[in-house]
Amino acid sequence: MSTLQKEIEKRKTFAIISHPDAGKTTLTEKFLLFGGAIQVAGAVKSNKIKKSATSDFMEIERQRGISVATSVMSFEYENTLVNLLDTPGHKDFAEDTYRTLTAVDSVVLVIDSVKGVETQTERLMEVCRMRNTPVIVFINKLDRDGRDAFELLDELEEKLQITTRPMSWPIGMGKNFKGVYNLYESKLNLFQPGQQKVSDEVIEIKDLADPRIDRYLENYADELREEVEFIEGVYDPFDLELYMEGLQAPVFFGSALNNFGVRELLSAFVKIAPNPLPRQSDKREVAPDEAKFSGFVFKIHANIDPNHRNRIAFLRICSGKFERNKFFYHTRLDKKLRFNTPYSFLARSKEILEEAYPGDIIGLYDAGYFKIGDTLTEGEKLQFKGIPSFSPERFKEVLNDDPLKTKQLDKGLKQLSEEGVAQLFIQETARRKIIGTVGELQFEVIKYRLKEEYGASCTFKPIAFHKACWVTSDNPEALRQFLRRKADYIASDTHGLPVFLAESQWILKVTREDYPEIQFHNTSEFKVESGKLH
Repeated sequence: MSTLQKEIEKRKTFAIISHPDAGKTTLTEKFLLFGGAIQVAGAVKSNKIKKSATSDFMEIERQRGISVATSVMSFEYENTLVNLLDTPGHKDFAEDTYRTLTAVDSVVLVIDSVKGVETQTERLMEVCRMRNTPVIVFINKLDRDGRDAFELLDELEEKLQITTRPMSWPIGMGKNFKGVYNLYESKLNLFQPGQQKVSDEVIEIKDLADPRIDRYLENYADELREEVEFIEGVYDPFDLELYMEGLQAPVFFGSALNNFGVRELLSAFVKIAPNPLPRQSDKREVAPDEAKFSGFVFKIHANIDPNHRNRIAFLRICSGKFERNKFFYHTRLDKKLRFNTPYSFLARSKEILEEAYPGDIIGLYDAGYFKIGDTLTEGEKLQFKGIPSFSPERFKEVLNDDPLKTKQLDKGLKQLSEEGVAQLFIQETARRKIIGTVGELQFEVIKYRLKEEYGASCTFKPIAFHKACWVTSDNPEALRQFLRRKADYIASDTHGLPVFLAESQWILKVTREDYPEIQFHNTSEFKVESGKLH
């Protein structure tokens, strides 16, 4: 087996996704705890522990106790190098999560046992389904009085359109939570509240008839036996192939805050989750074990270190081997670039690396060369697919509060849009800049970062647009006529591509009918497919 093949088989790259407050960041910390990457967990919103969660590195995140930017962390567990991407849970930052899902091979979906499946969870699953991403479900907060476990499984199947298979089973709930029975390994795991460090009492039970179960669980023993018998009779056995196709989700139960049920989840993850998978480009499918390097940028983060103004491009390696100080080909710019300080990450701390392999997420210092979706190769001109911009849901005009800081404002808006924090549209006719976002909170983040990082201040004036649609046509003359007639409603995105700003759903419908030769796109995915970025 080649060195490249060995390195590929050692790696697993995944994202943790959830609705806000389901406990995703807490679970991330417990994974790092088990991987030995950190020694003590810091509670995100606890006043007793005066330190923020390891993966929340932006000041505004620390103030609000939410994850705004996707964090990247690597750790080793059971001879596996795990690359973990912690995503923003807040719906206003959904687009950052969608892009992150293009860079991983599987996901762990966290569900709050009290609230069950929520709207944001359904949207996230739709994105996973677009790529048939394998999903493991962790039902969290079993130490609280939540909903019936069978009821939660039914809801998962109904709302997320996926078959479930319990891999562990809760015994009691809330104040009466006794632990979980690991169906996957026939082990009983007894619950002890308040565990911040790693220590669990695990009892191996070869058979549920074992009298020790009665001693440990008292009144709950018979109930556990009945429920396990029901599970084995009703739910299909775990099928690795169905899981890999994104059709069956193994389900684990536990309490991330109390560090309970996490070890079972992590151990099963390293056994069943896929190694780095092939990626589709505009030319062909790229296999991870190809000798030549390739990778794509799925995120850009500015000013990761407040003391040094810099931008870091997060690159997912798809094939071959990345080497420090070697020249690689930037396919959009048609030029060669060399990186002398590439980084691997543990949230805010980062280390310079000499080499990296498929599945790894590395940080490259960016002097303004990168945009989201850019591809690096060893010379082949290709572009990886599947990193779209989505049509925003809120639009506001940017009004400059300080004309002396116009340059700083323009630079800040340009860089934040390239990072993917929001979308920037330039309307030439009205000479105005419009910011489009998924949610209201993004405007708060943009305003904060423009002030803190660029010294620019602005006011946002709401505009009543319903949707931004990218427009194309097979008939260049028809497109020219359309852009001329609708000039007051046309803007350009950061790539210079035309966008139609519709004031209402009805106007969009009528415009489509009036201009049958024009295609209206809700995402910018077509840009990559049609080669418009080349």
